[in-house]
Amino acid sequence: MSVLKCWTGSIVMLLALAGGVRAEMTVSQSNDPAAAVGMNLTALLGQEKAALGAVSGARLEAIMTPPAPAAKSKTKGGKIAYDNVWLASQPAAQGGAEFECLATALYFEARGEGIEGQAAVAEVILNRVESPQFPRTICGVVNQSNGRGCQFSYTCDGYSDRIREQGAWSVARKIARAMMDGAPRQLTDGATYFHTPSVRPSWARRFELTAKIGRHIFYRAPIQTAMN
Repeated sequence: MSVLKCWTGSIVMLLALAGGVRAEMTVSQSNDPAAAVGMNLTALLGQEKAALGAVSGARLEAIMTPPAPAAKSKTKGGKIAYDNVWLASQPAAQGGAEFECLATALYFEARGEGIEGQAAVAEVILNRVESPQFPRTICGVVNQSNGRGCQFSYTCDGYSDRIREQGAWSVARKIARAMMDGAPRQLTDGATYFHTPSVRPSWARRFELTAKIGRHIFYRAPIQTAMN
């Protein structure tokens, strides 16, 4: 049943109940069916008029105003729109160690990138977990080091990893939970690397650029074939 039908039915029920409270039913003593119908109709109309007269103007306007349609998150081709409507639809998030590692990475690496930017970074981390070139767990990927330092700078930059912005932390946790629970990776086209425009890593020239989202540029390793 549509929302409009439910609303219309509610109005009819309210009017009927109001009429029943405000006036008594008159039983016709006539043996003429037509006369009985006419008398009953007159009585009902009188009851309705009395009921409507007892309803305040503000209440009557509220009853007669159709309910506003619920806001919907915009989508393109069935894909998720990472906007505030989508975020509000996500429950408060929680999870184990792997979840905490992903949420922490999104908070420290991309909390200024908005919802879409954080989802894109989450894609990179999850894509790495599925690649044989990286550790097989989220925590392993996030905390991986190399000969030049850390894969994710916040893990070894010397600064405290204390969560100071609770609103941003809640956002990062919701996004992390949604991505771990199977939200489609539709933003970076399989990227396993990213950097900001402020740096120009040498590896970027060898990799395929897949997306630019916020202040991050995303890449994936070139596909290896037997001819390479």
